[in-house]
Order: sequence, then structure tokens, then C-alpha cells
Amino acid sequence: MNEIIKNIEADQLKAEPPQFRVGDTVKVYGKIKEGNRERIQVFEGVVLKKQGGGVRETFTVRKNSNGVGVEKTWPLHSPNVEKVEVIRRGKVRRAKLTYLRGRVGKRAKVKELVK
Repeated sequence: MNEIIKNIEADQLKAEPPQFRVGDTVKVYGKIKEGNRERIQVFEGVVLKKQGGGVRETFTVRKNSNGVGVEKTWPLHSPNVEKVEVIRRGKVRRAKLTYLRGRVGKRAKVKELVK
């Protein structure tokens, strides 16, 4: 039984998953189904956390929309995630940036990683 599940999950993995880290500002192109039509909607924000592994790996993106913080969790290997585009790299020293939830304005920004 366990081998069957592993084979099914291996088929679901994306060939080249997007490369990004926690703290990066990304654009997530997600497919949205409205009735019988399908369109792509962009969600741009800072990656707060990545968790899980394999098929179950997810990442959470946070943005400010009209002064209200909005978070969305996306499965990394989902067919509904068209692509993830890195806008800028963030300089962080943590694996999970939950402290950004309590911050507003400039304090909620992440420094840019300059190489």
C-alpha cells in the first residue's frame, strides 16, 4: 500500500519546482475557475514560510490590500499554481516570518538581499 501511494505522489511532483526562499517578494500566478471559464490571477507578496516536503510542500504569501493584511497558502506542486516569479530577494535570518503579522507600514518590510 505504501509503495502505491509513493508512486502516485511521485507522478504529481512538478519537474522543476520554483526556486525561492522565505523573505523573498514573489508573484504567484494562480488559476481561478469561474463557472466554465478559467483565468490567471496574480498574488504578490512576501513569503512568510515554507513547510512540508514532497507533494505536500506549501508556502504562505502575505500582502497588504487596502490596509488589511491578506495571507494565502499555496501548495507548491499544485496544478493551480501556474508559476512563481521572484521579484526581489529578502535578507532574513528566520525560517518563519510570523512577526510581520503584527507590523504595519515600513516596519512590515523585509530588507533586500544585495549580492
